[in-house]
Amino acid sequence: MVSKGIKFTNREMRYIALFESVTGATVRDCIIDDEFNRIIFVIKEGDVGMAIGRHGKNISMLERMTGKKHEVIEFSDDPAQFIKNALKPARLREIRLTERPDGRTIAVVSVEPKDKGIAIGRNGKNAERIRFLAKRYFQINNVSIM
Repeated sequence: MVSKGIKFTNREMRYIALFESVTGATVRDCIIDDEFNRIIFVIKEGDVGMAIGRHGKNISMLERMTGKKHEVIEFSDDPAQFIKNALKPARLREIRLTERPDGRTIAVVSVEPKDKGIAIGRNGKNAERIRFLAKRYFQINNVSIM
């Protein structure tokens, strides 16, 4: 179920194998972010509950085993839904996808004012994550959070 055109390193493959064996969820993508000491897993639609586990037990166990923070994002073929999933638990007002005259696509995400900090994340790490993933999956050149 791995996404087309994405090549994994041995290190990523090991994390995917561990994640899938602990959770039973299907991983579509794995991004190791050493800067923020986290691993981002994009998982098959519908597998998020299984991945996290009751009261977050699967994620807690994986974090203890690897010493890294684990983030789980549910995949969607719909770019707006994927962005919404990636920014959870922030509540979004709307997502507008716009194609610029130069052919570049941008997403403008309007977030509930009190959830803006959650959406952007400490040092902008969540905003950075969604920009990376939107480009990787949907050729969206920029995501701005308002």
